[in-house]
Amino acid sequence: MKATAFIEPGKVEIHNVDKPKIEQPTDAVIRIVRACVCGSDLWFFRGIQKMPKDSLVGHEAIGIVEEVGSKVTNVKSGDFVIVPFTHGCGHCAACLAGFDGDCMNVGENVNNGYQAEYLRYVNADWALVKIPGDPKSYSDEQLNSLLTLADVMATGYHAAASAEVKTGDTVVVMGDGAVGLCGVIAAKLRGAKRIIAMSRHEDRQKLAREFGATDIVAERGDDAVKRVMELTDGGADAVLECVGNEQSVDTAVKVGRPGAVVGRVGIPQDPKMNTNNLFWRNTGLRGGIAAVTTHDRATLLDAVLSGEINPGKVFTKSFDLDHIQDAYEAMDQRTAIKSLLKVSEI
Repeated sequence: MKATAFIEPGKVEIHNVDKPKIEQPTDAVIRIVRACVCGSDLWFFRGIQKMPKDSLVGHEAIGIVEEVGSKVTNVKSGDFVIVPFTHGCGHCAACLAGFDGDCMNVGENVNNGYQAEYLRYVNADWALVKIPGDPKSYSDEQLNSLLTLADVMATGYHAAASAEVKTGDTVVVMGDGAVGLCGVIAAKLRGAKRIIAMSRHEDRQKLAREFGATDIVAERGDDAVKRVMELTDGGADAVLECVGNEQSVDTAVKVGRPGAVVGRVGIPQDPKMNTNNLFWRNTGLRGGIAAVTTHDRATLLDAVLSGEINPGKVFTKSFDLDHIQDAYEAMDQRTAIKSLLKVSEI
C-alpha cells in the first residue's frame, strides 16, 4: 500500500509498505478515505522536531472499517468512522474523567501513519467514532467537516472547553491556523457573544469572521495586549491559546480579565513559563491534548451532521497521496490554511 514517509527536513515521499494487520484483539484496520496535513506535521518537516528517517506520518483521517480484532464489538467491518489521533480505551481514569487524549492504556508511537491507504488503529472498540448512515450519501463538504473531527475541530473545541467558555462571554483566540479558526467556531458554539481573533493574514481573517469572529486584532506582543484591553475594557473572559510559542502564550495570559481562564492547546514550543504572572491576576490555565472521542460524541458530530458548524472550510487546497510533497509545501509556505488528502473513494 501507499504510505507517507518522512525522509529529511523539507522532504516527504510515498513509500510502498506492507498493508497493516490486526496485531491485538482491540485493533481495527481502517481503509482511509480522507486524511490531511496538520500544522504539527510541519515541526518535523521544518526540522524543529527530530523524526527518524522513513517514519510513517499523519494523524487525522476518516475511513471505512475493514477488519476488527476479537474484542472489538462497537464497530464492525463496513462502518464509516472518524479516526481520532487519540486512542482512548474508555475505561481508565483519564477516559472516565473525559480526558481520553491522556488515556493511560495507550502504547507509544500509535498515532502516526494516517497519511496512507490503510491504518492499524489501537483501542478501536471505544475510540473510533461511528458516522451514521450511508457513507456515499455525504457531500465532499460534509466529508471535509467530518475529517476535522479527527483532530483540528476537536482540538479547537478542547481549547474552548478548557477555558470554560459560556454563553455571553468575550473570548480571545490566539492563532489563525486551522486550530485557531476551529477555536472561533467552538467559542461561538458554546455561546460566546464576542470573539476576538488574533490574525494578520487576510484570508484567515475572512474565514474567522465567517466562523463567528466579531473583531480582528492584527497586532502582536505588547501592542496586541493594549488593543485587546481597549476593545474589552479590561480583558476577555476566556482566552484560547492555539499556537504554543512563547509570544502567543505570553500574550494569552495578559489579555484576560482578572479571573479569566486560558485554554491552552498549542503544543508547547518553549519549556519555560513564568507562572507567577497567573497569580497576580487570578488567571486560570487549563488545556492539553484534546479529548477527541469525548468531544465528538458529546457535541461535535451532531453539530456537523445538523449543519450547525462547517469546519471543513479550513481545507483550502486538495491533493492526492502522489502529491504529498506539494501538500506539505502548501502548508509550509502558507498558501493553504490546511491541506486535504483525498486517499480513496467511499
